[in-house]
Amino acid sequence: MRDVVEIGLGKTAQRGYHLDDIAIVPSRRTRDVDDVSTAWQLDAYQFQIPCVAHPSDATMSPATAVTLGQLGGLGVLNVEGLWTRYEDPVKVLDELASLEDDAPTTRRLQEAYAEPIRPELIAERVRQMREGGITVAVRVSPQHTLALAPVILDAGVDILVIQGTLVSAEHVSTNDEPLNLKEFIADLDLPVIAGGCTDYKTALHLMRTGAAGVIVGIGGDQWSTTDTVLGIRVPMATAIADAAAARRDYLDETGGRYVHLIADGDISTSGDIAKALGCGADAVMLGEPLSLAADAPAAGAWWHSAASHPKLPRGGFGVSSDPLGSMERVLYGPADEPDGQLNLFGGLKRAMAKCGYRDLKEFQRVGLVLDR
Repeated sequence: MRDVVEIGLGKTAQRGYHLDDIAIVPSRRTRDVDDVSTAWQLDAYQFQIPCVAHPSDATMSPATAVTLGQLGGLGVLNVEGLWTRYEDPVKVLDELASLEDDAPTTRRLQEAYAEPIRPELIAERVRQMREGGITVAVRVSPQHTLALAPVILDAGVDILVIQGTLVSAEHVSTNDEPLNLKEFIADLDLPVIAGGCTDYKTALHLMRTGAAGVIVGIGGDQWSTTDTVLGIRVPMATAIADAAAARRDYLDETGGRYVHLIADGDISTSGDIAKALGCGADAVMLGEPLSLAADAPAAGAWWHSAASHPKLPRGGFGVSSDPLGSMERVLYGPADEPDGQLNLFGGLKRAMAKCGYRDLKEFQRVGLVLDR
C-alpha cells in the first residue's frame, strides 16, 4: 500500500522518493565485472550501453549524435533545434556558450530559437547522421509532430522520439486537432519513443498507443524550472517504479509486449544511473552529464530543450565549465575523481557486478533500501 499523508482536511498526498533517497542492496552473490553486460535492445536496434541522449542543442549535434552512436548509445537530435534553423549554427552556439548565467540569457535563447525551422535542413542533418553509420533518432514535440512528420519520415530516420515536458495519450483541445498518438503510431513502420510521464496511469496509456519506449520523468535537474513555473515535480525513484508497475500490468494485458522505460531526470552520476535501472528503467536519458564532454557543441554550457520556449521557458542556463574529457571518457573512463561523473557506464557495470547480476533485465530485480 502506497504511503499516503494527510496534508490538510480533505486533502492527501502520496509520498514519493527521489533517487537520492534510496540505495542499492547487494545480493548474496558477486560477479566478475567482465562477465556483466550493459547491452539493451529497442525494437530491432541494439545498443552497448543504456544511454539515450537528451535532445538538447547544448550536447547533441549531428556529429556528437554520431559519436555517441559509435560508442554504443543512442544520440537524439532535436529537429526543432538550432541545427534545423541555421545552415551553420556554430556561431550561435559559440555565442551562447560565452553567455553569463543571468536574466538576459533566457531572452538570448528565445531569440536564437526564433528563426524558422527549415525542412531541407532536417533532411540534411538526418543524412549526416546516416553517413556516420549509426541508428538515427530525432526528437519532435507533440505540437509539431503532424506538421514535421512527413519531412522526418521522408528523410529516413530509424527511431522517432515524440517528447514534451509531459505527454499523454489523451490530449484534449477545442482549438486544434490534437495528435492522436495511437493512430499516428499505428500508421508508422518504425519504433516510437514517447514521453515524458510521471505516473502509472499515463505510462500505461502511453504503452497502449503502441509506443516502443516511454520516457519517464520531466528532465528535472538543478537547471530545470518546471517545478517553479508549473508546480510539477514527481520524484524519479517513485515515477520509475510506478511506470514499471504499469509495464508489468501491460505485459499481462497484451500477453507479452514489452515497452522500454527511459528515465529522464535527477541523473548525473553513475550511481544515479544504477539506481534508476534498479527501480525498473531500461535506459537513462542523459543531458547535463554529456555537456561535460570536450566535444559537446556548446563547450560546457547546458540548457534544456524547454529553456528556449517563446512564451514560458522552463529551464535555467548552465554556465560553461571546463570539460572533463572526451565523450568516450565520460562514458567509459578512466576517471581521476571519485564523484561518479566520469566512467558513467563503467560505474554501472561495476555496481551490477557487486550485486551479482549479469545483465540489465536481471538488475531490475535488485533490492533497494530507503537511506534518508
